[in-house]
Amino acid sequence: VQLQASGGGLVQPGGFLRLSCAASGSIFSINAMGWYRQAPGKQRELVAVITSGGSTNYADSMKGRFTISRDKAKNAVYLQMNSLNPEDTAIYYCYAIWGGSLSWGQGTLVTVSS
Repeated sequence: VQLQASGGGLVQPGGFLRLSCAASGSIFSINAMGWYRQAPGKQRELVAVITSGGSTNYADSMKGRFTISRDKAKNAVYLQMNSLNPEDTAIYYCYAIWGGSLSWGQGTLVTVSS
């Protein structure tokens, strides 16, 4: 499975962004897709995940602000991020769990700054 992430950019505090992650390859074997992020000087942390059955899970700090969704027809997963604050500044990586393997996208930079 190959992943292509997009949608990052510069946004002001309180603003919103929508990240996209398109999957290709052995898409029928995907069990779950989601997003991690890594802020400067910090470890990578889970943001959100959605399973093939549609179940979702979020990190506590993202609950109520971020929404993960998917479009099966487009083999894509989206991350709607609202009420962004400077602490959300990070590189966001999409990932997929499939057939006992793990694939990562290339990362997309989100910068929240005035």
